[in-house]
Amino acid sequence: MTNMGNKVALKIRAKKSRIHGTGVFATSEIENGTRIIEYVGEKISKAESDRRYEKYENIHPRRKDKGRVYLFTLNKRHDIDGDVPYNLAKYINHSCEANCESEIFRGHIWIVATRDISPGEEITYNYGYDYDCCEDHPCYCGSAKCIGFILAKEHWPKLRRKLRNRAVKPNRKA
Repeated sequence: MTNMGNKVALKIRAKKSRIHGTGVFATSEIENGTRIIEYVGEKISKAESDRRYEKYENIHPRRKDKGRVYLFTLNKRHDIDGDVPYNLAKYINHSCEANCESEIFRGHIWIVATRDISPGEEITYNYGYDYDCCEDHPCYCGSAKCIGFILAKEHWPKLRRKLRNRAVKPNRKA
């Protein structure tokens, strides 16, 4: 487990991202293990989370330039709907070569640095989507290690095997 100590850094700001829409960027050095920001919002049941996801899917077409939903798994019974104006963390983009990870600590979701982060660098973490739905979520992170889809790292070998066995090409930035 990452040593989170009591460090909390609000050394970040939102601005246009090369990865996707708006991103969150470091404004000064952030040390490895620092709790950067809490992912906050409305605590909702899994049933309500499913309802909101379906509603959003029916309203908004799947487009690269639009955000999706801001539902974050908290535990087996609840999610956090981060689609609130005071949740800057909702703008943190996915990357296959992330510099942060999400950690649940005493019922709170924290974005924690997994290495030192330089000023101006975009804050990213792997969203960790399930294998079954990964092809619905292409990745545009552009990193050298991009797998092509937003997917938990433990599923990458299985996806690579699948991609080798058929003609699906992952989306990559030019």
